[in-house]
Amino acid sequence: MKLLSLNLGRARTVPYTDQPEGVTGIDKRPVEGPVRVTAPGPKGVGGSGLAGDTVCDLRHHGGDDQAVYAMAREDLDGWERELGRTLPNGVFGENLTTLGLDVSGALIGERWRIGSGVVLEVTCGRIPCRTFQEHLGEKRWVRRFTLQGAPGAYLRVIEPGEIRTGDPVEIVHRPAHDVTVAVQFRAATTERELLPRLLAAGTALHPESLAAAREYVAKYGG
Repeated sequence: MKLLSLNLGRARTVPYTDQPEGVTGIDKRPVEGPVRVTAPGPKGVGGSGLAGDTVCDLRHHGGDDQAVYAMAREDLDGWERELGRTLPNGVFGENLTTLGLDVSGALIGERWRIGSGVVLEVTCGRIPCRTFQEHLGEKRWVRRFTLQGAPGAYLRVIEPGEIRTGDPVEIVHRPAHDVTVAVQFRAATTERELLPRLLAAGTALHPESLAAAREYVAKYGG
């Protein structure tokens, strides 16, 4: 398992974002590094956990619980075959393109060591949006991506440090539950009845997803 590509984005003006400034940082491009990784601060204030990476929409992106976004190269390869086009590393807006790691099958609270020091913790899957759809230029992309159910993972920074393209990735902790990123994503999108199951992940889960699960249980039981 390794970090195949380390990707950073710069703000650029586009016609399809609802940001007042009309900018987005979704277009990530590979860099060699080293890149400093730290907890960026709470959502709404903190942006990306990677130095030099721009998060423009702080309402929905960035912050400590979405500090880093990872996508498996294997999933990108699957989309290449389905879409009939080349998808370079970083095209989904991911900071980390991994190889040999089941990112969407990772457990909520699972921890990865990248390189010699950085430790990240899985919090939730990525919810697709209009900016993602327009950036990729595929019709009905939000629905197609959602139905595929392999959203990649957001991670929080547990131990800061520097990472580089090619660094090894090691799973250093697996929690004792069965709530994967894919399960959390389905609960948040197409299968709301799965929400009670998310409570097994506890506070490792992204706070917004945890709150949604608790609200569902309070209303419907579980």
